[in-house]
Amino acid sequence: MLNEKPPVYPLFDSADFILAGNSFVNQHITTITLHKVPDAGLIIEHCSDWLFEQKQSENNYKAYRSELTTFLHWCFDVASLSPIQVTRKDIARYINYCENPPIDLVGYFNVAQFKTDKPTGIRYPNSAWRPFIGKKKLGKQLPYSLSENALKTKIAIISSFYGYLNSEEYTERNPAQLWLKHSRFAVNRKYVKNDDDNHHAFTKLQWSYVVSTVTELAEKEPEKHQRSLFLINILYSCYLRISEISARAGYSPMMSQFRKDAHNGIWYFYVPFSKSGKARSIAISASLLDGLRTYRHFLGLSDLPNINEQHPIFIRHKAASHGRDSGELNANLGIRQIREEIDTLINLAADKALEDGFDHDSELMRKLSAHNIRHTGITHDININKRPLSHVQADAGHESIDTTSQYLHTTQTERHQSAANKPLDHLA
Repeated sequence: MLNEKPPVYPLFDSADFILAGNSFVNQHITTITLHKVPDAGLIIEHCSDWLFEQKQSENNYKAYRSELTTFLHWCFDVASLSPIQVTRKDIARYINYCENPPIDLVGYFNVAQFKTDKPTGIRYPNSAWRPFIGKKKLGKQLPYSLSENALKTKIAIISSFYGYLNSEEYTERNPAQLWLKHSRFAVNRKYVKNDDDNHHAFTKLQWSYVVSTVTELAEKEPEKHQRSLFLINILYSCYLRISEISARAGYSPMMSQFRKDAHNGIWYFYVPFSKSGKARSIAISASLLDGLRTYRHFLGLSDLPNINEQHPIFIRHKAASHGRDSGELNANLGIRQIREEIDTLINLAADKALEDGFDHDSELMRKLSAHNIRHTGITHDININKRPLSHVQADAGHESIDTTSQYLHTTQTERHQSAANKPLDHLA
C-alpha cells in the first residue's frame, strides 16, 4: 500500500531507478535532516553516487545497497548519528545491534525493497521488507544469527564506503577499518589505504586549458556556459567540495552566501554546513568577485548580492523532469548534475590540449573530475601563490594542518635554497 510505512525505510531503489530519486524516501530523509541528523540528505547523495558506480555488477549493487541501508538505519533511527560522527566504539555497538536485531525487523523471505503502483507508476517502499533475513528449518523460524562471514562482509562494505567518503574529503577517518584492525579478523589480514587519483591536481598547463576552454564557451554560448564559467571559478577559488555548492534536501546554495564584512568591507563566501557539521567563511579573490559581477549581470541581477537575497547560485537550463523540483526551472543543481557538467568541460579542454599536441596532458586530464578542482585550488595556492598554510587550512575546512601540509610540494633543491640564507640573529 502506498500509505503504509515500513518499520525501516529502504533508502535506495534498484540501479535502474536510483538516479531518479524517490519522493517517499526524500520526505523521510528531510524529516531526519530537520530533527536528528543535519547532514542526512547529503549522506544519501553520497551513497547514491557510490552505489551507482557499482551498477555494472548486480550482485555487488544489491549487497552494497542492503548493507548501506542497514547501517544508515542504525545511524539515523537508532543512534541519531551522522556516519562521519561514528567512532570505532560505535561500530562495535552497530555490530552488537546487527547480531541481536529487534524481532520485528527480521524477515524470513526475500522481498523487493520497492514496489510500483501500477495505476500511477509511482515507486514506493515495500512495507513487507525487513533489513535482516532469518532462516527456517522444517517450516519453523529459527532464532536470528549472523555468521562470521556475513559479519566480515558487512564491515568490509561499510569500510569501503568510508573509503569513498575519504576520497570525497567528506571525512578523514574510517571507523569500520579501525574496528577491523583491532578485531578478531585482523590476524591474517592487513588493510592498506589504496592510492588513487583523488588527490591529484591539474598542472598549470592543464588548468589553463580548462579555464580558456570554458571562457571561450561562455563567449560563444553564454546562455549555456556563463554558468559553467562561474562554476569552475568558485570551485577553484574557494576549494569547494561539490556537496557545498549543490542542492539537496534541506540545503539550497543562495547568492546571499556571498557576504560583506560590515567592519572591514571584505567579501567572503559563507558555507553554513560543511563536513563534521562545521560552518566556515572563505576568503575570496578579486578575480572571483569580478567573476561574480559578470555572472550576476548575465542573470539580470545587481552587481553584488545583499544578505537577504534568495536567488539560487546555480539554476537549471531546463525544468527538472523528476524529484522534489519536478517542473521547476529556477532551482539549484544537485551533486550529480554539477559533476556531469564539470566532466563534460574537462573532456572538452582535454580535446583542445590534444589538438595542440599535448597528448600526455590530455590523457591525464580525462582521469580527473570535479573533485580534483578543489585539490587544484589548494595546491596552486600553497605552491604557486604562496599563501600561508594556516590560511589555506581555514578556507579549505581541514581539521588538521597536517592534511593541508600534504599539498605542499617541495624539492630538495627548493628546501636547500630556502634554508641557505637563514640568519642566527635577525636583528644582527
